[in-house]
Amino acid sequence: MSEYRSFVPAETTMAEFTVKAVVIGAIMSAVLGAANAYLGLKAGMTVAATFPAAVVAMAALRLFRGTILEENTCRTTAAVGEALAAGAIFTIPAFLITGVWTSFNYVESTVLMLLGGILGVLFVTFLRRVLIEDATLPFPESVACAEIVKAGQKGSTGAGYVFGAMGFAALLQLVQASNGVKLMAATWSKFVAFSQSKVQMMVGGAAHGPPAVHGGGIFIETPGPSPALISVGYIIGPRLSSIVFAGGVLAWFLLVPLLLFINPGMGMYLDIPAGDAYPTWADMAKGVWRSQVRPLAVGSMLVAAFFTLFRMRKSLGAGIRRAVNDMRKVAGGVGQETPRTERDLPLKWVSFMILAMVVPIAYVYYLFCDSVGGAAVAALVMTVAGFLFAAVAGFLVGTIGSSNNPVSGLTLSTLIIAALLMVAIGVTGNFGIAAVLGVATVVCCSSAVAGDIMQDLKAGHILGGTPWKMQVACMIGVVVAAFTLVLPLHLLHVGTPGGIGGPNLSAPQAGLMAMLSQGIVGGDMAWPLVGVGAAFTVAMILVGAPSPMLIAVGMYLPFTATAPIFLGGIVKWLVDGFVARRAMEKPLQEKVDNTGILIASGLIAGEALMGMGLAAWTAGTGSGGAILDLYDGAWPGGILILVIAAVLIWFPLRAAGKVSAG
Repeated sequence: MSEYRSFVPAETTMAEFTVKAVVIGAIMSAVLGAANAYLGLKAGMTVAATFPAAVVAMAALRLFRGTILEENTCRTTAAVGEALAAGAIFTIPAFLITGVWTSFNYVESTVLMLLGGILGVLFVTFLRRVLIEDATLPFPESVACAEIVKAGQKGSTGAGYVFGAMGFAALLQLVQASNGVKLMAATWSKFVAFSQSKVQMMVGGAAHGPPAVHGGGIFIETPGPSPALISVGYIIGPRLSSIVFAGGVLAWFLLVPLLLFINPGMGMYLDIPAGDAYPTWADMAKGVWRSQVRPLAVGSMLVAAFFTLFRMRKSLGAGIRRAVNDMRKVAGGVGQETPRTERDLPLKWVSFMILAMVVPIAYVYYLFCDSVGGAAVAALVMTVAGFLFAAVAGFLVGTIGSSNNPVSGLTLSTLIIAALLMVAIGVTGNFGIAAVLGVATVVCCSSAVAGDIMQDLKAGHILGGTPWKMQVACMIGVVVAAFTLVLPLHLLHVGTPGGIGGPNLSAPQAGLMAMLSQGIVGGDMAWPLVGVGAAFTVAMILVGAPSPMLIAVGMYLPFTATAPIFLGGIVKWLVDGFVARRAMEKPLQEKVDNTGILIASGLIAGEALMGMGLAAWTAGTGSGGAILDLYDGAWPGGILILVIAAVLIWFPLRAAGKVSAG
């Protein structure tokens, strides 16, 4: 096997970790973090900032004649702001929703984000080689990002495919976003009833309205015409996209209909304030998925996480042994034998920093729970779960990309463990809830940052970046984002009607964290669902199901996310079929693959950039409505899916035809 060579070889020396690269990246980290905080609070999801960060870094540093490695450093510093924002908005608003805080606590919020983000960087340092060198992990978004950077270099080929696809995807995002120029609805949905029976709605704890006629049914929703998600499915291929989609099928076409059929009155547990319109049956199906299926998926992910780590035990052990050997080489004066592109932060210092950070974390937890034992338990859970889920997050990013990394699901698993232990040692009430949410915040920030950094480290590995410089750049990005992110969160809370957790900024993940922490600490938790999910994963492991974690992820994600990924996998399967039938020679096959990756990369980046721009526009203007509302029908979405598929099929095959003709 030939030795791997990066785009910039290890023996090449050029400017990389410079003041201009770090400063521009740090500013972008704060801006991207703030924009994504709004998007996440509004829509329950964030946009991976790696792609917009890469494009902006190229544009900004080109003015200063920056090198490709300076662009890599700038992108790495910038992208971590979005990751920290994701970890923060999924957990910190829960302090407000539960009533533990009456307003954002700047010091405590900043400390939690700072500690979690830095720990994420340190944990990834241990895991970098293990995951990056795993040939079974495609790292779809890392490959896409690297292709964008390479295409942007002067003299590189394929730039037209990348930037043309970016413009096309940005336009599609603009005309279907709720805060864009609405020319279509994102999806079409319908609830198909099985049989007839009468069920009384419950609103505000009392019967409301006439008995509704219903006896269970299936909620059908079309895939969203998302260029980014379809492109992710194209990059990861038909097999992995099918596994993720299998989880979505289990959730929406088996579990939700089954639960509604067994108990048609399941929807009456959706307790809404008196006077409000009671939910439709489609609302109930979605409510069953959120309140019943998602906790089941959390139990499934909990077991799958430990199983994933168990399967990685040999690779993790080998990676740690290799890191120890490298440290010994450095101590013995032979550190120059390690290539520049393989030098991480010294393991000795990383281990010391992790241990040193446990002390302030334990003190913060003591302030939360007013119990020495509770603080010690919380710190222990945070450290173990943080490393575990950093590994799992890195694995998932390597499989399905950072945009689809179920950080909130991993955090829920941690929250459940921490809450159980708090109850076991007698720390209850607001003290117990605060400690549980404190653990969840640090682990969530750590997992989000770990996944994002692993993606950037893989992109840097392809481009030829120096790992330890990228790791230091990430820490700088974390520090800047942590000290600035609370300010936009506070402004959004006080400046939006209803605040965070209200109808305009629902913060769905934080609401779920609040519900679980209050439910467990208060003794009101649906443990059977978590147990069923865990048993389901055990069964999948026993029968040898491929990647139980991805199946659980598919159950946890909305159908409008898993279905487009699956469609992208089908498109790649069709392209591979065309290539096989034409019996193309290897150079032509590579041309098809590379062109497809370039186009998919541009589609991902275009949607991300427009999503970021629309979020910034909405946050800046304070408007939650569309820029221009022209049409809200769903049928154009189906046409757009076909158009996206045609682009991903026709252009790669056409590129191979040009090469053949030439």
